Amino acid sequence: MNLLEHFGNIDIYLFDQILRGRIAPGMRIVDAGCGYGRNVVYFLNEGYEVYGVDRDADAIASLPANGNFHVASIEAMPFPDAFADVVIAHSVLHFARDDAHFQAMLAGLWRLLKPGGMLFTRLASTIGMEHRMRHIEGRRYLLPDGSERYLVDEALLMALTKGLGGKLLDPIKTTIVQDARCMTTWVVGKT
Repeated sequence: MNLLEHFGNIDIYLFDQILRGRIAPGMRIVDAGCGYGRNVVYFLNEGYEVYGVDRDADAIASLPANGNFHVASIEAMPFPDAFADVVIAHSVLHFARDDAHFQAMLAGLWRLLKPGGMLFTRLASTIGMEHRMRHIEGRRYLLPDGSERYLVDEALLMALTKGLGGKLLDPIKTTIVQDARCMTTWVVGKT
């Protein structure tokens, strides 16, 4: 078996959720901000019911033409409430313009989840490099890698978890990417 063909370039922390049995056959998955589908290859290969959205029309055109992938923003996804068992938002929330946009994106993700569902996110944060980020305004920062992002911290993620009425399924985990940025994994269950 060619592992790359079977699993694609799936995020290791998302793969961890599969290994733990939190993403199982028969679940409906939505990848919000799916891009070219790096995190859906395995699910498609295994026959999961997979849907996705991205604002990039070229990315969506590269995915299976099965009607499940749409050009759309996260805050206005074309799916009904309580549609998915798992919602993936990998490397998208840190592109929020401001607090209102971030909240709209998060609300769009959360409304899709069925009760008992799992929201899996990876997003840029200040965690672990608080003094290396240059504050611009609000939650916008200039990162050491030269990019500008909307950044969260642990206190905000904990407050958001509580405000959503969710529960952490994993501790918040942050990876420092060679002193350039911090990527945080935030996995929340909908109770």
